[in-house]
Amino acid sequence: MHCGQCHADLDRPGDYCLVCHTANCDGVVVEFDREAATLTMLDDEDILGETTITTVPEPDDDHHDRNAVMELRNFAGRVADEIQRKRPETVFAAGEREPLRETRKQLHYEFYRVPEDNSVQAVIDRRGNRALEVVDIPPREKIGGSHSTIIGDRQGRKAISVVADHPHIKKIIPGPIDAGGIGSQKGLRAKITRADTNGNVRMLLRDGSSVQENRLVTTAMDLETGERVRTDLNEALAEEDLQ
Repeated sequence: MHCGQCHADLDRPGDYCLVCHTANCDGVVVEFDREAATLTMLDDEDILGETTITTVPEPDDDHHDRNAVMELRNFAGRVADEIQRKRPETVFAAGEREPLRETRKQLHYEFYRVPEDNSVQAVIDRRGNRALEVVDIPPREKIGGSHSTIIGDRQGRKAISVVADHPHIKKIIPGPIDAGGIGSQKGLRAKITRADTNGNVRMLLRDGSSVQENRLVTTAMDLETGERVRTDLNEALAEEDLQ
């Protein structure tokens, strides 16, 4: 493949050009299995190429747990390095949760989870829709309103932080706490509710018998695009074991 700007040879499809310092790929779709990851490079809605990275899980021996952690970290590191070669705007991922989560930790790009079935086409279809505005302000500045207390202590603050870090969230308005219910579950659970007609959603936090509904103002413009944001948020919360 050649650079689309200066036509220099590129080692791999979608690589960032080190000659003219131009990105040739604006999105990468990663499909994770436990022993392999397939990367598909996109430029807008065009597929530029595909790369597969494999690993070999550690044998079951006396040091299995330690070796497995190192193997997973190294596998994710190789995937992250391959993505870094492209310098994309956004990474989309599907498949096995452990390598996906570890790879996400090693990158600093917009990172969205997408459906496992035909994930590349799902991303292309999404990109054919009108792009949502990205909010470029610190997450802590997105939180406001007359209520400041968040239920769930550290886990509650973690859930708020996950949501505040999303690029399509403009504002989080914490709601009052209803502590009069009957609950038996242990640990905080977070869920994003169905979008309204303006594309905004709500996050329900449940901690034992306490419930808090927090309003989330998004950059979505209607129910359909709001549902895209809702799916992204629920996936992000699930990745942090908050659902």
